[in-house]
Amino acid sequence: MKHALGVIGLGTMGANVARNAARNGVTVAVFNRTAEKVEAFLSVHGKEGAFVGCKSLRALCDALPKPRAILLMVSAGDAVDVVIEELLPLLDSGDILIDGGNSHYRDTERRIERLKKTGIRFVGMGISGGEKGALLGPSMMPGGDEDAVKELLPLLSTMAADDGEGKPCIAYMGAGGAGHFVKMVHNGIEYGVMQLIAESYAILKRTGMGSEKIARTFATWTKGDLASYLMEITVKVLAFKDPQSGSFLVELIKDQAAQKGTGRWTVESALHYGVPIPTITASVEARALSARKEERSQRSKIFPEALLGDAVSIADIDEVRIALEVATLSTYSQGFDLLRIAGATEKWDLPLAEIARIWRGGCIIRSPILEVIQKAYDGTSAEMKSRKQAIIDHFSGARQQAWRRIAAYGIGQGVAIPALASSLAYYDSIRSDRLPQNLIAAQRDFFGAHGYERLDKPGNFHTQWE
Repeated sequence: MKHALGVIGLGTMGANVARNAARNGVTVAVFNRTAEKVEAFLSVHGKEGAFVGCKSLRALCDALPKPRAILLMVSAGDAVDVVIEELLPLLDSGDILIDGGNSHYRDTERRIERLKKTGIRFVGMGISGGEKGALLGPSMMPGGDEDAVKELLPLLSTMAADDGEGKPCIAYMGAGGAGHFVKMVHNGIEYGVMQLIAESYAILKRTGMGSEKIARTFATWTKGDLASYLMEITVKVLAFKDPQSGSFLVELIKDQAAQKGTGRWTVESALHYGVPIPTITASVEARALSARKEERSQRSKIFPEALLGDAVSIADIDEVRIALEVATLSTYSQGFDLLRIAGATEKWDLPLAEIARIWRGGCIIRSPILEVIQKAYDGTSAEMKSRKQAIIDHFSGARQQAWRRIAAYGIGQGVAIPALASSLAYYDSIRSDRLPQNLIAAQRDFFGAHGYERLDKPGNFHTQWE
């Protein structure tokens, strides 16, 4: 049976998802609140497949066979609720609404509950891949109504990226807001990896390397464990020259990075579930600090420069690569730790191996690291234990020494490396049998009589310290 899909919202992502579906044999009814946008879309892309241009939501619903499948590609937030309320009188029980935007997972759960009484099935689906991925094949993370997702999989699988082994990068994530939660954590990991790459760039710049040489250096790194999409685009960005001035464009770009909220949501969720994700947290804070450009510029003239003293020097540039590799692996591990604990808390039963698999193609954080993580969550208990040990071995010996030397170099040279330093602090904390929080427990008991536990006997204790 030929598939049909309604797409509401023809921004960059919506338009490219619609084109993707049509190119794969799906009949696509399209609507945008601005009618001119529909006309412009059909004028440019109308011959790419079977499109039906719709001037109203009623026309879109009439153009689709029942049960209808309608994909909302509108801005996250109130706009989603507005469209849902406008659609409700036009839909029938059994129809499927799919929210493909970056909605907060709690909003998705609220919408699922709102629609249950109407018989409308709701799917919250994370979509990763950016503009190009949306067109050529994204990674898709649907959650919510399981029966609805099963019905959608034949359609959506034709649109998804390939995982490198002939399987589509799409899988059911779980009930409720699981799909959007997984996409949110994906974006958090993305924040972390981007910041680590930027800090590695800053360290290399401090050694005296220019953009062209850094681009060549990064290009050699993409042939190993750092062969990721983010590293590949970084090489292209660093090597690109401004057509007007002939200078490397990246050096002309203001050092401010915006954010749309998914990174902050990841950090807030990690705090809620009690899961430390310090690299991602540091990356979100780094973007917030970057936004304070004027204040930073003023303080650069007031605050003293770094007291270099006998700062560690870089004997081998390749140690920067090693530090970036292990810190990146730590970031993925932190993200999967959040997925594991939140999934258990919410009873989503998140398929961690499948999440790693569907992130191997199409999405922004695709990397060979994900194959290693996939195997660590798939197989017999003995196999998984062995594979997790292989991940732990990445942090041993000379690799760990290189990581520490690069962190020491950055700190000694006054280079801001919040994500790199946080990754190392996380490693040192997670591997420590004894942390100094025994002192904090005692302090809390001193001023607040909060009590504490002891190592030598069970129970909760309180001491009259004075």
